[in-house]
Amino acid sequence: MNPTPATAEGPVSQTAAQPASTTPAVELVGIVKRFDEVTAVDDVNLAIADGEFFSLLGPSGCGKTTTLRMIAGLEFPTEGSIRLHGHEMALRPPNKRPVNTVFQSYALFPHMSVAQNVAFGLQMQKVAKSELDDRVAESLKLVQLTGMEKRKPKQLSGGQQQRVALARALVNHPQVLLLDEPLGALDLKLRKAMQLELKELQQRVGITFVYVTHDQEEALTMSDRIGVMSEGKLLQVGTPEEIYEQPRTRMVADFIGETNFLPATHAGTGRVRLVNGEEIDAPIDGVAGQELTLTVRPEKMAVVATEVPPDPGVNAIEGIVHRRVYLGNALTYEVDVAGDVRLHVRHENAPGQQRFDTGDRVRVCWDPSATAVLEA
Repeated sequence: MNPTPATAEGPVSQTAAQPASTTPAVELVGIVKRFDEVTAVDDVNLAIADGEFFSLLGPSGCGKTTTLRMIAGLEFPTEGSIRLHGHEMALRPPNKRPVNTVFQSYALFPHMSVAQNVAFGLQMQKVAKSELDDRVAESLKLVQLTGMEKRKPKQLSGGQQQRVALARALVNHPQVLLLDEPLGALDLKLRKAMQLELKELQQRVGITFVYVTHDQEEALTMSDRIGVMSEGKLLQVGTPEEIYEQPRTRMVADFIGETNFLPATHAGTGRVRLVNGEEIDAPIDGVAGQELTLTVRPEKMAVVATEVPPDPGVNAIEGIVHRRVYLGNALTYEVDVAGDVRLHVRHENAPGQQRFDTGDRVRVCWDPSATAVLEA
């Protein structure tokens, strides 16, 4: 059974069979937040669909948490509009917004049981005990903690404490759940397991999740869409595939996983000229002579012997192996090519695969479609 969301004006009936609303669950229009002379969030415009798992991703200090806090009502914007399901919220206090927030610290009451922690918000709203008990039981079932109602937080693992914090937020039937790096306190193995559980939970409850993280893999694993932020600006919004495969800026390409950068000059439709004068293919239109930066992911490239002729239509440039790194399931080659560019190439560690050593002259090949052309 899905929780029933409540607007600031009162509860709204919604069932899983109904189509998702065309009105964005969260809409930010021209949001600016200044702290004295510092602009923490700079003209952010964003629409998050009803039922979407949306992640705000970026390095520390990029403005993602401040943006989340403005949606929650814990900060007010200096300029702009915040709408939740079409209702203006920019100046409403937190308790008048149909949202709940889960923080990294969980903030559980140590002297209360699991059930008491989850019920606390309902008790503050003076919900009748029969309804309160039903909703607490429903929320604990959603997060797979049935049977642990009487335990105290200190008797739970980190992952279980995180689930209690989620249940406490979900029991209020929010329209939007805000999550501020909730997995950051967990060890790596548990964090990876909880990523999948959190995505499954979001799909079961069917409400909008807005998730803040600096962990690229976390965002790629869980999100329907990702917004990448830097220095207060929203640089790019797209699906995980779009963000990874077709980054628009150097910052986005560099922040989302490992990549290679190749300086080049536009040489005419579909062609670019590298710094050594060699021309290769790239998915580009525009004005010849324009300076560009290309980016290609390491796993999209291959290292082959120079005596092996490249396949037709494949980009191929020669270089010298600087280093080979053994990673168990993969091999990474660092190859120096013309123009003081060092390319990183990742090969799957397959039986019988030819290996190259430091100093070997090789050819680096890739399909032109794997190339992304970055904005200036």
